[in-house]
Amino acid sequence: MVVDRDLLTGTAVQTAPLLLGALVRSRIDGVPVLARITEVEAYEGERDAASHAYRGLTKRTAVMFGEAGHLYCYFVYGMHWCANIVCGEPDTAAAVLLRAAEIVEGESCARSRGAKSVPAAKIASGPARLARALGLSGADSGVDLLDERSPVQLVSLAPPGPYESGPRVGVAAAAELSWRFWLPGDPTVSAYRAGGRKRVGGTRQTGQP
Repeated sequence: MVVDRDLLTGTAVQTAPLLLGALVRSRIDGVPVLARITEVEAYEGERDAASHAYRGLTKRTAVMFGEAGHLYCYFVYGMHWCANIVCGEPDTAAAVLLRAAEIVEGESCARSRGAKSVPAAKIASGPARLARALGLSGADSGVDLLDERSPVQLVSLAPPGPYESGPRVGVAAAAELSWRFWLPGDPTVSAYRAGGRKRVGGTRQTGQP
């Protein structure tokens, strides 16, 4: 059973903490891999200078302007795919970047996609590793994660629990916003890296959805 779409129609900042502990299952090439999300980042569309949708609707970002629950994949550094879950109301272009996860099932398949020699906690630590572990690429952008027939599904949300927040990783614009959220103490959470020419500090915050 997949998640109710109405649970993803809040803003990205509201939705991001709700995705911590969520389960995402991919069946790319028919092989199931189940991941528990441990770290995410919120991007608020046209009001967020760090968002791909900041300058409006394009062919690349069209899926972000659609209904919540769809997958938005993009290519970065000419070599990696990253995966986001679209949220908010249609036309808001809000999305949550999946930054890290624990591989719960299908570890051997996830490793075969480029993580053969790393510790289990690092297989999906970082957005590129996470997308690769699930077998995601641009071909999956636009997939409805809430359709039981989809090759990638948002299977369930976890009960609300404690989380921490801080600045987003590697962004130069709006870098001061504490819109990255993670499960405290989880070994899969990626290391913080500031973006831009100047390192932007940020106070670690704790919260409860």
